[in-house]
Amino acid sequence: MIYSHYFKKVILFTFLAINIAFIFNNDTALAQASTTFNPQAILRDALQWIDSLGSIGAIAFIALYIIATVAFLPGSILTLGAGVVFGVVWGSLYVFIGATLGATAAFLVGRYLARGWVANKIAGNQKFVAIDNGVGKAGLKIILLTRLSPVFPFNLLNYAFGITGVSLQDYFIGSLGMIPGTIMYVYIGSLAGNLARIGSETQPTNLTIQWAIRIIGFIATVAVTIYVTRIARKALEEEVSNN
Repeated sequence: MIYSHYFKKVILFTFLAINIAFIFNNDTALAQASTTFNPQAILRDALQWIDSLGSIGAIAFIALYIIATVAFLPGSILTLGAGVVFGVVWGSLYVFIGATLGATAAFLVGRYLARGWVANKIAGNQKFVAIDNGVGKAGLKIILLTRLSPVFPFNLLNYAFGITGVSLQDYFIGSLGMIPGTIMYVYIGSLAGNLARIGSETQPTNLTIQWAIRIIGFIATVAVTIYVTRIARKALEEEVSNN
């Protein structure tokens, strides 16, 4: 069941990434975007703008990711877009930095500025009650496991941990658990970007070898991420039940 769940998520994100990649290569689609508030369209526009900035694009991307995380905007679009704009290695690094700093900012807002609102949002959620109980005894371990195997939407989880007893240091270090998922989704974005460039002048000539390497790497990345997530989920369940 868990493997089926994550394969469905991978397929969904792949289609989303392909859509983003084709929009990057089609200015007309952006020009026809709706004028009403549309977070997805706004983030796609921002990514295309970042792509045009050159060397300072990384700084702008990280700043945008921080703002999006605090503002509850869909970070998945930015993560996939990072693969299109920056490639797998640099895209993963920039996403991790932006997500970590954004999550920390949301944590501090939840702890000091919006404690009552966060408490109301998660009231009655039994999963979080169990995690909250475990955090008091094994804060860093719980944070790390929830990052490896999310049981909450990423943006809400950032605020929710702010009202627990976990220390800022443990929360910050626990962000390392985001690395496997980050690499996988950035890889999906990068792969979709390469698909969108097929037939263009920027597409390399030795396609067979390069695509074989990309597909093998993609399959290996997905397999490792799902395996790690499965282990983390079991460990998290055991940890919160013991506490």
